[in-house]
Amino acid sequence: MPYAVQDTPSRKSGFRRTAMLLTFACSVAFAGSASAQSNPKFKLAYAKCAHCMSMALVPELAKNVDIEGVNFNAGSDALTALVSKGVDIAQVTYLSFVSGLDKGFDLVAVSGQVNGGSEMLVGKDSTLTAGDWSGLKKLIAEYKAQGKPFRVAASRGNAQDLHMRGEMALNGINVGKDVQFVNIPNPSDHAAALQRGEVELICSVEPFASQIRMSGVGKHFGFPYKQAAGRLTNLIVTRSDVIKERPAEVRETVAAVVRLVGNLQNDKQAWVGSIVKGTGLDKSVATEALKNAYPDFKMYRPAAQSIGGMMKDLRYISTDVTSQIDKHMDYSFLMDATKKPKSELGY
Repeated sequence: MPYAVQDTPSRKSGFRRTAMLLTFACSVAFAGSASAQSNPKFKLAYAKCAHCMSMALVPELAKNVDIEGVNFNAGSDALTALVSKGVDIAQVTYLSFVSGLDKGFDLVAVSGQVNGGSEMLVGKDSTLTAGDWSGLKKLIAEYKAQGKPFRVAASRGNAQDLHMRGEMALNGINVGKDVQFVNIPNPSDHAAALQRGEVELICSVEPFASQIRMSGVGKHFGFPYKQAAGRLTNLIVTRSDVIKERPAEVRETVAAVVRLVGNLQNDKQAWVGSIVKGTGLDKSVATEALKNAYPDFKMYRPAAQSIGGMMKDLRYISTDVTSQIDKHMDYSFLMDATKKPKSELGY
């Protein structure tokens, strides 16, 4: 006859405790899973450059929203993804923002991010020295006399393109007439173009500018920061429908960008790591590139209007959008994240 287990009071009590613990564990696991699933999803686009790659750090700094970062070769591609509703928010340039308004796109700037990142370089064998604009104009004239085009390059649609055009105009050079512009869409191709002698001068973006210098392919000519845009580069931009339908997600994303800027100002190692991971370039190149990048979450409205005027003068855009810029910059999310009035945020 099989041995029968006796249900003693202590055994029954043990069973009850075990059941209660299992029930509690399951409820905690379910609550945790439900909490994780309850966070709304939000897609963020950003470009492949030194000052842009730090956006890869934003998802881990976000609260109450699950941000998916999507990396593109250029800010213009990120803008296309935004206006086509492939993403909800994007890091673009002031140039792309103004160009988008010119095209009638539904865009609203909600934060700054990082500025700088532009450098003009010439080939390693060029006779030009840094800052020699008289020498550059003389060389361009010599090319003209010989019937040869003096070729300058950038990635059309990025901040460096505008910085270069504006800087040349300030120094009496007409990019449309005096030189031949060459569009190299992917900035990672800039070094090869300069090395092969396909262009005489290039305005590149970090970290590719540092790569050109450090590899010996080219040498520094100048930083194009005297034109109307100054060092301004990046904006965080969304659409009006996103602000209307998903204001909480926009607020949390801007707050994460503000945290990012604070982190970048205090410790650049994570920033360096994001550049290395995103571009495949050496850590020394990434570290050098950050000497020419400036974290800043402010949105500079008067400067943005000046950029709009400069772009119209350079025939980069067909209409004057300066009056529209005010209506397409929303400071409320930045004010909420920083607890500062817009008068202290670039307005």
